[in-house]
Amino acid sequence: MADPQGYLCLVLHAHLPFVRHPEYPDFLEEDWLYEAITETYVPLLDMMERLAAEGVHYRLTMSLTPPLCNMLSDDLLLSRYQKKLHKLLELADKELHRTRSLPAAFQETARMYHHNLNKAREIFEASHGRLLTRFKALQDAGNLEILTCGATHGYLPLMIHEEARRAQIRVAVQDYHRHFGRAPRGIWLPECAYAPGVDKLLRENGISFSFLDSHGVLFGVPRPRFGVFAPIYSPGGVAFFGRDMETAHQVWSAEQGYPGDYSYREFYRDLGYDLEYNYIRPYLHEDGVRRNIGIKYYKVTGRVSLSEKEPYSPSHARETAASHAGNFLFNRERQVEYLKGVMGRPPVIASIYDAELFGHWWFEGPSFLEYLLKKIHYDQQVFKTTTPKEYLDKFPEQQIVEPEPSSWGDKGYHEVWLNASNDWIYPHLHICAERMIHLAKKHANAEGLLKRALNQLARELLLAQSSDWAFLMTVGTARTYSDRRTREHVSRFLELFHQIQENRLREDFVRSLEERDNIFPWIDYKVYQS
Repeated sequence: MADPQGYLCLVLHAHLPFVRHPEYPDFLEEDWLYEAITETYVPLLDMMERLAAEGVHYRLTMSLTPPLCNMLSDDLLLSRYQKKLHKLLELADKELHRTRSLPAAFQETARMYHHNLNKAREIFEASHGRLLTRFKALQDAGNLEILTCGATHGYLPLMIHEEARRAQIRVAVQDYHRHFGRAPRGIWLPECAYAPGVDKLLRENGISFSFLDSHGVLFGVPRPRFGVFAPIYSPGGVAFFGRDMETAHQVWSAEQGYPGDYSYREFYRDLGYDLEYNYIRPYLHEDGVRRNIGIKYYKVTGRVSLSEKEPYSPSHARETAASHAGNFLFNRERQVEYLKGVMGRPPVIASIYDAELFGHWWFEGPSFLEYLLKKIHYDQQVFKTTTPKEYLDKFPEQQIVEPEPSSWGDKGYHEVWLNASNDWIYPHLHICAERMIHLAKKHANAEGLLKRALNQLARELLLAQSSDWAFLMTVGTARTYSDRRTREHVSRFLELFHQIQENRLREDFVRSLEERDNIFPWIDYKVYQS
């Protein structure tokens, strides 16, 4: 296709908070990573590699945030994941036998899980656990553009010290270079949140493009001529792509979008609750409490109770995913044709989603993406997939607009991360940031134990600033854990700060923190110097 009428920029935001607890042999919240590897990251990686091997032309953009990259590179977590995967494979083997006497749909689903889990083990072991190297290979081949993010997904608009904002960005850029062998060209702003001045910090650190929710572009000054269907340049020289809400609702919404289709797998009915306790006990955590295991045999069915759900059919669900991919393609063709006529130039449609939607929450999501990318390649001549860098190289001249402060959270601004449930954290974070900046200036060239302590101080501050803790406090999910994490990082920071100030540093204390909170082992506290 020489001259398409428009472009589709598919963006997946892959992120998890840094959860690593070597002090416990078995920790519940580490499951967030293990589930995402099996259900999202491996299926997406497998899909992208398969399309590339088949010669399908496609472009995807995907953030792999620094906390996620560090967890995917951590030997302890990878070894624990491997053990978890082997236990699931053992259960999948047992399920092949148990479902033989059940209706055919149960056996079909059991075979699907057995195949998927074996595929996950094959990919994981072939990579020696280093999945990032395979994502890097896709980027090096030109199929994938990998974005960075804030160092710990810190919510930049609510940081009152410029040095703290800068450190979140600079550490992220340094971490990206270590994982992917080059500097990042684009960034996913944590929670898609923007405030004036952030663009200058991005440009200062070599970032040329990012994304905003639709109102972050539409309410900019002056009003953008092409809405969200062309990028804008901020006064600081960074290009921002606005999120297209039509494609967001088609895919994101369980009520209006594809994931709520009755033939898709039901997320909330799980084998961990369905079967006799002694059968599933070996696959639960040490506390023995029933929880989701990840093997589910029922479909959405409709607005009925979980007990009334009907058996899931993988083959029928795949057919539905293919149909929805065709519907999405048809709608994009009409959308591009209309926009090209109105704008007089090729539009770009930025379709932005959480990566974990695909596979974890919407089990058929990776299949949908694969069908969609194949249909775009084979079945139409209206538009192409693109990355932000490719689009900007082709259309370098864009309107200059001051973006609107915004986020992609509920109500569109900062309320999710600053409300009555979590506002108590910010005075502590601001004081810690102020003290970090003070010590970085006071000890311009520390060495030995003092340098190690200052580096660890930087890690504890970054970890305390993670936007995930404020978000979880708001939604009430894992509230106790998020509250605890914030308090622990602030407490460790303050104890270390006082030891430094009072010249009573304990090497054993510093070492214990380095072993527990080991993100960014190369970090240099000087990143907080003005």
